[in-house]
Amino acid sequence: MNIARWTHGVLLLALLGALPAHADEGRPGKGLSEIPDPELNLMRGRYTVNGSSVAWFGVTMISQWTSGTQAATSALTLGMDFRAGGTPKVSFTPSVTVTAADAPLPVSTGRSIDASGLQNVAGLTQSIQVAGDGNVAGNTTHLNVREGDAPAPAAQGQQLASVQQGGVSAVAQLDGNNAKVQLQIEGVGAVQQWIRSGSVGQSIALGSDGQTVSNRMQIDLVRQSLASNVPLSQNVAQAMTLVRGVGMGPGQ
Repeated sequence: MNIARWTHGVLLLALLGALPAHADEGRPGKGLSEIPDPELNLMRGRYTVNGSSVAWFGVTMISQWTSGTQAATSALTLGMDFRAGGTPKVSFTPSVTVTAADAPLPVSTGRSIDASGLQNVAGLTQSIQVAGDGNVAGNTTHLNVREGDAPAPAAQGQQLASVQQGGVSAVAQLDGNNAKVQLQIEGVGAVQQWIRSGSVGQSIALGSDGQTVSNRMQIDLVRQSLASNVPLSQNVAQAMTLVRGVGMGPGQ
């Protein structure tokens, strides 16, 4: 992957430590030097070389929840096509399902989960809060950056899909610059994923026993040589900055 200076101070310091200490800083293009944090903040997620630019940016989010005989899924696919220049062409496909919603809900008394503070967190968030036994929960995020052909442009579909049966609800929504999927079971908890201005996140909050939940997010960035330099919109640039260094793997 031919991306220059997409790094941070720690990596640069490690490289400097492996090189001779007598490099001549007076010669341009020779040796390495540490990049100050203010300059890095302007570069992260935005720097490409060799005439390449972002051609396509896509996100897939899938949240799944199994509770006894009940099952709920909320998913979305979001694409931003920059090949035409100017404002990107946006495609959005939401999907929600709830099965066996007439089954009795778990009984959870004397327990509380509060994830409201996550609404104020900027940057990348992966959170799991559990008050119960026998639960399995995991957040997984993948970031793929490649060069080549972008997916074929897709038509803009509906921006909201939701279903509510009994105490179970599932939502997949694109609202302005915000995209989210969310599952909720009344009295049990909530599972959600989002991309909004300044924040990318996954959250699981459970207050019952024997629940199985998962959040999966895949972010794809396709670079392509273009005749003109197509700038990223502010929110996409922020999103790419924030997902740098995402951790992966389930937790229990």
